[in-house]
This record gives sequence, structure tokens and C-alpha cells, in this order.
Amino acid sequence: MDEMDEELKCPVCGSFFREPIILPCSHNICLACARNILVQTPDAESPQSSRASGSGVSDYDYLDLDKMSLYSEADSGYGSYGGFVSAPTTPCQKSPNGVRVFPPAVPQPPPQHHLLQHPGSLPPIPRNSCITCPQCHRSLILDDRGLRGFPKNRVLEGVVDRYQQSKAAALKCQLCEKSPKEATVMCEQCDVFYCDPCRLRCHPPRGPLAKHRLVPPAQGRISRRTSPRKISTCTEHELENLSMYCVQCKMPVCYQCLEEGKHGTHEVKALGAMWKLHKGQLSQALNILSDRATEAKEFLVQLRNMVQHIQENGVEFEACLVAQCDALIDALNRRKAQLLSRVNNEHEHKLKVVRDQISHCTVKLRQTTGLMEYCLEVIKENDPSGFLQISDALIRRVHMTEGQWGKGTLTPRMTSDFDLTLDSSPLLQTIHQLDFVQMKVAWFTFDPASAHPDIIFSNDNLTVTCNSYDDRVVMGNCSFSRGVHYWEMTVDRYDNHPDPAFGVARGDVLKDVMLGKDDKAWAMTDGGIGKGSTVGVLLDFTRGILIFLINDEQQGPVAFEALEGQYFPAISLNRNVQVTLHTGLPIPDFYTPGEADPTGSVC
Repeated sequence: MDEMDEELKCPVCGSFFREPIILPCSHNICLACARNILVQTPDAESPQSSRASGSGVSDYDYLDLDKMSLYSEADSGYGSYGGFVSAPTTPCQKSPNGVRVFPPAVPQPPPQHHLLQHPGSLPPIPRNSCITCPQCHRSLILDDRGLRGFPKNRVLEGVVDRYQQSKAAALKCQLCEKSPKEATVMCEQCDVFYCDPCRLRCHPPRGPLAKHRLVPPAQGRISRRTSPRKISTCTEHELENLSMYCVQCKMPVCYQCLEEGKHGTHEVKALGAMWKLHKGQLSQALNILSDRATEAKEFLVQLRNMVQHIQENGVEFEACLVAQCDALIDALNRRKAQLLSRVNNEHEHKLKVVRDQISHCTVKLRQTTGLMEYCLEVIKENDPSGFLQISDALIRRVHMTEGQWGKGTLTPRMTSDFDLTLDSSPLLQTIHQLDFVQMKVAWFTFDPASAHPDIIFSNDNLTVTCNSYDDRVVMGNCSFSRGVHYWEMTVDRYDNHPDPAFGVARGDVLKDVMLGKDDKAWAMTDGGIGKGSTVGVLLDFTRGILIFLINDEQQGPVAFEALEGQYFPAISLNRNVQVTLHTGLPIPDFYTPGEADPTGSVC
């Protein structure tokens, strides 16, 4: 009953209703709060004079129309208060419920000494008083009856009373001899509150007592304290009871209203009959609303499950992304090692060539230097005949040695530069283009939360079978609404021609019939598959089509067209089939998709 709490609170004071009255707009307000938000129009200026002043349609125009208990259709919000000349700057306040309300614009006049007032009665309402509903902001000028012209909401008052009683101190067991314990149940037939020990001892669930109805203590207290039906009196004829119902005005009336008032020519019906009729209508409306509330609760469960799935999938996707990036980094590091190896080989080759040339040149230079020194010593000799004996040979050796230092001998065989230029621009461009555009290749599993209870899961929800001979539906935990998507299913077991169906489905597809038997699924049945067959499903939202493949061969042209909305991968199968799902696959080579938005998956 806690959800009903706000229904029982006044929009002005924020507390539980006390002496609630019903405004013509069907909203409720405490009688005392109604007096607090009354606004008095000035006596010096009438609606007619405002209209005659040429100021156009003002709040007075609407208030003038409201004198016959018609409220203004010019919903101008809270601005209607600002239109009163007597209080143009009346500050607004905010009630505990968040509704803005206004204090009285004019102090209440003291009661006349010559008027007799009943002790505790309210002072009279000033002339030209106006009240504006704090919820829908419709204005109404009160007639001579003032707030007494509004009917009291006795039903709401009774509900508030019972609700407050149910929230009182805990009820005690009526059969405990010493220190009564808190009651846990009440027997509606015995009209007794029991604690658990006394219920087991004094009210066993057998014999005649087995048919007694036990209810929670709070519910029992409400049913016990339900007051008898109250007879309401007419607001216009206070001595007359309300006994009829005006169908045209949709309000209870008395006999005097029918004889003297405006309801004389209206269609009326017996109050009790209309009471039962409206109770039946309210019960029917409540049944429909209850169904909506049940659907809302199921939807909230679905949303909460989605929160959990989003968290789990977020962690899984983040781990997958990190693994993919780490794999790219590992590949780059491996390539880096290969390139460094090439650089090292080039480095060693250059050093070897240069060092060999240094060694060769060093030996040759040492031989040349030795020959030069020897020739200089020979020239120093003073023996002409001896000199001439060896001079020809020395001259030939000098020319031959000098020829060995010919062209290219003193040129380096290797440059110091490395003729290796790393072209990293394509890789950098690819890295910059690396994005989640690859989301069109989606990873998903079968979803136990939405599957029929007869479905059996294994292999981390990638493999499914069934424990029933009837067809049962299971969907993926990822839905698609845009882009191009492809997945495959391999048939692990196929006994006695089980006739499985493969395709896509909406979230509200029937789970206990073959896929495609209702208007919430599009599927291919059997199609000549067997054990070991691979069924491919290609869903292209850019063209709105669905294509099936068996063992990489397309089955006909296009299976279904004009697909729009949100779809889940789905299959139906019985206990004679076992299927394993394969996702994250690229689009088949034979297919060329159109321009797509590849981010249309929700996992």
C-alpha cells in the first residue's frame, strides 16, 4: 500500500487529506487548504469594465464565464493570479508536493458582531472569491454558498482513515496469555488475530478450520474497521439525501434537485444501480490497468536484466578490445624485430666489407712502403755496375706496384649510409582509420533469459538443444536494427527428421511454436540439412532483406524482403537437434552490401 501514499495527500499542504472537497475539475483539496488559496477579486473593477477598457481578453473574461460553475479553458498556468488588480505582486509559495500555491490576496474580514457563528465553524467567504485548482490551474468564482457548494469526498476521507489505521502500531496476538506477541495473521471467520505459535496451537489447518481464510494483520484490520455505508446529503439542499444520479451532469442529486433545480429535465437513474454499474466499470478498467502494470513489471525486469547484460557485455567487449589491440601490438613488435634483424644484417655486412678493404689496403700499403724504402737505399749505393744489374727489375716492380693503386683502388667499396627507408605511412593511416566500424561483425551467444524453459544450454551458451519433442524457440542475446550482419549455425545432431527452423525474430515472438508460425519471426525450415550441415543467415538492413545459406551455398535468391525494426537471431528446435552458434564472421565474399550504418547492434 505504500505506492498509494501520494494519492492520499493534498497537493497544497502535502499532508493526508482532511475534510477533502471535490473541485469541478475532479481534483481534491483539503477544506482548510481551499480557504488558504482563495483570491478575492477587487470590488472597484468588474470583468465588464476590464473588457471595456480595451485590454483584450484577460483573466477577468474567463472568470466572468466561470460564474455558472464553468471553469476556464484558457489554461494560462499560474498567470491567472497575476491578473488580479488587488494583488499583482502576490508571491507564490511551494507546497511539500512541489505544487505552487498562493496565499490569500486580501486579509479575511473579521466576523460581524451581530452574526451568530457556531463554535468551530469557518468564517464567511468574502465576496467575489476565486479559487484556482493547484493541479490543473483552472479558475472558478465561488457563488453565495462559498466552499459549501463543493461536495465532500467522503470516499477519499474513508480511504485515508483506513490507510492511516493500517500504518499504526503493530497488532498483537489476542490469545497470548503473557506478553502478547506481534500478530502474523487474522482469521476472517473467527475475527481473531494470531501469532504463529497460537495459530498452530489454536487454529490448526485441518477439519472445519481448514476452510477459514487467513489474511495479513493489516488487511484484517482494514476489513474489520470498514465503516458502514454513509448517506451523503445534497450540497444545495442540505436536509435532503442524495438518492438519484443525473446521467447528463454525471453527479448524484436529491429529489428536490429534480423538482426545483436544473436537473428536472435530465435523465436520472437510481443511485444504487449507478453505484454498482460504475463499480463494475472501474473494476474492468482496473483489470486492464493491472495487466499494464504486470507488463510494466516484466518490462522493468527486462530492463534490469539489460543493465546486467550491458555491464557483462561491456566488460567482455573491453577485454576483447584490449586483446585485439594487444594482438596488433604483438604483430607490430614481431615486425619490428624482423626489421631490426635486417638492419643488423646490413650493419654487419657494411662493417665486414669496410674492414676487409682496410685489411687489404693495409697489407698493400705496407708492401709499397717497403719497396719504396728499399729503392731509396739502392739509389744511395755508389756502385754503377751493381746498380745497373738490378735497376731494370726495380723499375718494373715500382711501375707494377704503382699500377696496383690504380682507379678504384682508393675508393670505398661500401657507403656509410643505410639504404633502408621504412614506409610507415600506410600503417599509420590504417591505425588512424581503426574504429568500431567493424561492429557489423557482432559477437553474441544464445540468451537463456529469453529462451523457452525447455531449452538446454552448453558450451558457454553457444550450443543448444531441447528436452521436449515440441518445437521451442531460443534467441540470441544481441539484437540488430541497422547494418549488415552474418552468422552461422552448425548442426551437431540431427535425428528422425526434427525439422528445425533458422532465422530472425522480434522480442515478443512465441516461444512454444515453430519459428515463423506467427507474425513475429522469419525463418527457413529444414531445407535439406543434416548432421554436420552449416546454416548461414545474412541480414541486410540496408536493403531490408534476409538470405539463407547451407554449406556456403545460397538457398534461392532473397528469402524475405522489407524487413524493418529490431530483430534477434533465433532458431526453433526439439530434442532431436543440437546446434552450435558461430558469430563474429565476415560477410561472405559473394555478397556486396550497400552503404550501411554498421553500429545497429544491441548486445
